[in-house]
Amino acid sequence: MSQALLTGLARTTRPQAAVRRFLGLDALVTGANGLAYLTASGPLGELLGVDATLLLELGVLLTAYAAGVAWLASRPQPPALGVKLVVDINVLWAVLSVVALFAWLEPTTAGLFWTPVQAATVAGFALLQWTALRAVAATR
Repeated sequence: MSQALLTGLARTTRPQAAVRRFLGLDALVTGANGLAYLTASGPLGELLGVDATLLLELGVLLTAYAAGVAWLASRPQPPALGVKLVVDINVLWAVLSVVALFAWLEPTTAGLFWTPVQAATVAGFALLQWTALRAVAATR
């Protein structure tokens, strides 16, 4: 994701809008990832060197999670506790992705690339959401 895009998304006079935008972007990316795992778990499993059943289960989980994050993003003022929960889950996901890479996955070269990239993306969402949430708190 380009710095210019992120700067544009964050640019607002209302910090609450930045929280909603970053939650919405998270929901969009996570939902797309989940749907890809749901609809193409076999081919993606072969490409990444990850069990297709695991990808299918992750697809269900990610799709449901994305729906919850999208609902939160649709609130005029997402509750801080809900946003904090999303941030915590995103951090946990990023950490577990890296741990899984070394602890129990046997990825292909594509999987060795994809896993840290998606972990960094999710960690980036957590950072953006946390920063926007802190800006909201500072205005109160």
